[in-house]
Amino acid sequence: MQPAVPDPPPMNGKLRLTPALSDAPIGVPARKNGAMSQPSTQGQVQHAQPSVGSIAAHRPHTLAAAVSDLDPDIDADLDAYDEDGQVGHDGAELPQGRFLDRERSWLAFNERVLELAEDPHTPLLERANFLAIFASNLDEFFMVRVAGLKRRIATGVATRSASGLQPREVLELIWNRSRELMARHAACYQEDVAPGLADEGIHLVRWNELTEKEQSRLFTLFRQQIFPVLTPLAVDPAHPFPYISGLSLNLAVVVRNPVSGHTHFARVKVPPLLSRFLEASPQRYVPIEDVIAAPAHLAELFPGMEIQEHHMFRLTRNEDLEVEEDDAENLLQALEKELMRRRFGPPVRLEVEESIDRNVLDLLVRELKISEAEVYPLPGPLDLTGLFGIAALDRPELKYPKFIAGTHRDLAEVESASAPDIFAALRERDVLLHHPYDSFSTSVQAFLEQAAADPDVLAIKQTLYRTSGDSPIVDALIDAAESGKQVLVLVEIKARFDEQANIKWARKLEEAGCHVVYGLVGLKTHCKLSLVVRQEGESLVRYSHVGTGNYHPKTARLYEDLGLLTAKQEVGADLSDLFNRLSGYSRRETYRRLLVAPKSLRDGLISRVNKEIQHHRAGRPAYVRIKVNSMVDEAVVDSLYRASQAGVPVDVWVRGICAVRPGVAGLSETIRVRSVLGRFLEHSRVFAFGNGGEPEVWIGSADMMHRNLDRRIEALVRVTDPAHRAALNRLLETGMSDTTASWHLGADGNWTRHALDPEGQPLRNVQEMLIDARRRRRGTATP
Repeated sequence: MQPAVPDPPPMNGKLRLTPALSDAPIGVPARKNGAMSQPSTQGQVQHAQPSVGSIAAHRPHTLAAAVSDLDPDIDADLDAYDEDGQVGHDGAELPQGRFLDRERSWLAFNERVLELAEDPHTPLLERANFLAIFASNLDEFFMVRVAGLKRRIATGVATRSASGLQPREVLELIWNRSRELMARHAACYQEDVAPGLADEGIHLVRWNELTEKEQSRLFTLFRQQIFPVLTPLAVDPAHPFPYISGLSLNLAVVVRNPVSGHTHFARVKVPPLLSRFLEASPQRYVPIEDVIAAPAHLAELFPGMEIQEHHMFRLTRNEDLEVEEDDAENLLQALEKELMRRRFGPPVRLEVEESIDRNVLDLLVRELKISEAEVYPLPGPLDLTGLFGIAALDRPELKYPKFIAGTHRDLAEVESASAPDIFAALRERDVLLHHPYDSFSTSVQAFLEQAAADPDVLAIKQTLYRTSGDSPIVDALIDAAESGKQVLVLVEIKARFDEQANIKWARKLEEAGCHVVYGLVGLKTHCKLSLVVRQEGESLVRYSHVGTGNYHPKTARLYEDLGLLTAKQEVGADLSDLFNRLSGYSRRETYRRLLVAPKSLRDGLISRVNKEIQHHRAGRPAYVRIKVNSMVDEAVVDSLYRASQAGVPVDVWVRGICAVRPGVAGLSETIRVRSVLGRFLEHSRVFAFGNGGEPEVWIGSADMMHRNLDRRIEALVRVTDPAHRAALNRLLETGMSDTTASWHLGADGNWTRHALDPEGQPLRNVQEMLIDARRRRRGTATP
């Protein structure tokens, strides 16, 4: 049930759309012209005796957490947008309240992840994985979005959201909706996934379900490898309440001194570097906190005391970063200091076992200075991100069928066992890559490795936003620098939760002789670009890669992304100009085949949407098709509304949050919004326009959010090959098709899953279709 929030009153006589909290009908003023309607593996499992490393603990933003990037980017989007006075296609003002609430939309996204975990057709270990993803996503949502909202309310800078809700209403909505979703999440684990795993011989048990022999083995393990790293902290007049770090599991223990008769509170932190689950015997796993909390083990921690009760709890803190770049002489040092401060952010959520004693809970609430609304009682075990380790078990029959990407046809070496000459291939034609269906390692990675080893390559310029801990991309750049090539690397050290890793790689690259820069003050460098300059005879030839995803070989096997490899000189010239802007002093704002944020990207896309209106009026082919992770930028959304009012068909394929209200009479009748989630993370961004019969298609790094369009360096590249444009349009049509499994967004903000046809048969899965196509046509160029 949604929280009851009153409709905002009309303002100045203007119609307000009802905020998306119910199924209330939505209406807008009548128009003169009717709108056309258009229908990882993580750590190895070990037995209890050898070591603690049974199933590696999931810590956010290590590579097991790569999958947790299923969450959309959730930085604050606070730029002002004057909703009043925005006119529609017919000159009338667009109605207020026409934007769906982004926080509710994000929670709806995570609900779609949960629905995959709840779906009995999803393979069982994949269901466990989606449960872990849901938990990890929600952790980050509270650490960033909820924390930011609370901070803005406390400082008095929060304003009414574009959806028409006051900040306090949004916060209460989050508390209520997240409570419902967390209850569903726990029930899915307790009542469905855990029993299902047990039926398959994978038992997730609690301490009291272990046999005596299993408990004895774990007692030995506890004494040898767990007890030495535990630190019980007492709370009394001589010992203040200890600092509780964010996302740590903690044991609240109440003990009694038999001599004095006094009771005392103590806290025991579950060490985050130890395994989350321990294998008590083959295929039987117990949470590590159960092992620590066993009566005999607590007696070891508190000898001579009487253990009266114990309860698990977990705290979420504000872990957003705030670096005032204008005041920071050295951004690297300023960020390192801020990373040290991050762990001391204020609390935003307290998870407790539902059996917790009221007195203990009151103590935690009081000492942690958290409100009752932020307390979430749940059945144990807490922190189901630990299921990442269970999902990594080697049981292929309980997972999606294995898929190994092949080399793209245009890069495959058929007649020789030698590595393909990528430069020669690019001199013949552009190559449109679609990961993970096309191998990243034999395309983008091979492109940079060949460039590093080629004596005719003079320079490599590269952006790095996120990469893996053992990155062959970084190794190739280091090899290139050490061989005397000019290597420029744009390292974005402010990539959320990867800051520490990127600082490490920045220093390693500098030590190897690379020129490392951190982009422009006040802007994150999010574009995905590689430029190779090669001496060929008397000429310098530039080879380019523009992508939608990070240069991260491991996540490239999990993320769906697109990339263009090209030797076209206008793209190379654009990349040269853009890299010069990022590394030096340049005010260039226009490019040949690029749209670049923050200057030209939003306006460039809106102008193309507006052209579709003109084409439609003239009877020429017109459409707008967009695939993004997030669609919340009000100016872009308003342009789609105006196009729809003019009768232009508009399709939006969005993975995560979306502010568009589709299907509203007189406003958005021709707009359809779909979402696809599955085994791969839909991550590519595509923008396609009918353009009067000469389709125009762009791919790149930008989502439709304020922070992408105003506070980041983003780049889209225009795809010119007719076959590539057709392939991308086919991809968009497939994702939006009513015969493809997806979620459909309604005007009220509710998503409806469409997974079965009228006969009850499963609809086509777009990802499985692409996998099957690659298996049938190994190495073809069509996405």
